[in-house]
Amino acid sequence: MTMAKRDTYTPDSLLAVAVEVFIERGYDGTSMEHLSKAAGISKSSIYHHVRSKEELLHRAISRALDGLFGVLEEPAALQGRAIERLEHVTRRVTEVLMDELPYVTLLLRVRGNTDTERWAMERRREFDHEVSALLKQAAADGDLRDDVDVRLATRLLFGMINSIVEWYRPGRGGTANRDEVAEAVVRTAFAGLRRP
Repeated sequence: MTMAKRDTYTPDSLLAVAVEVFIERGYDGTSMEHLSKAAGISKSSIYHHVRSKEELLHRAISRALDGLFGVLEEPAALQGRAIERLEHVTRRVTEVLMDELPYVTLLLRVRGNTDTERWAMERRREFDHEVSALLKQAAADGDLRDDVDVRLATRLLFGMINSIVEWYRPGRGGTANRDEVAEAVVRTAFAGLRRP
């Protein structure tokens, strides 16, 4: 009696494949057929792990958001002057982005076409609001230059951090490592934001 080859995919490994396909094809352009081909398993095997394609999207985005919101709960993000907390959050968000690169990339590319995408966009706005509040507090404390608009500074800071998903590829020659990138982001941002 021959036994059929057993599905060796775990929910995490299936999620990793799904995220790659979502990034490559776009969420709306990805079918369960695309996912099954990329994973090398049948569609029914996928349904053994998840109920739907949107559940995969929700799990992937949750992974990114959990990492980002987790930074805001770290002791160094909660205690001390706002400027030091902001520097910590900037460094750690940059690190989380690189540690969870495909998941954060997917989060940054959602457009609000599904309930999950709308939920993700709302959560991103909540996160942005928390970081913006730190910037405002640092300005109120007199630690930021007064010739830089706080709303503009918030957008520029997020723009710099979020742009990392477009060029950072760990393990490639010539690319700075995770710690070097995080340090460069903090130095570059705060050299321009801190009061001299």
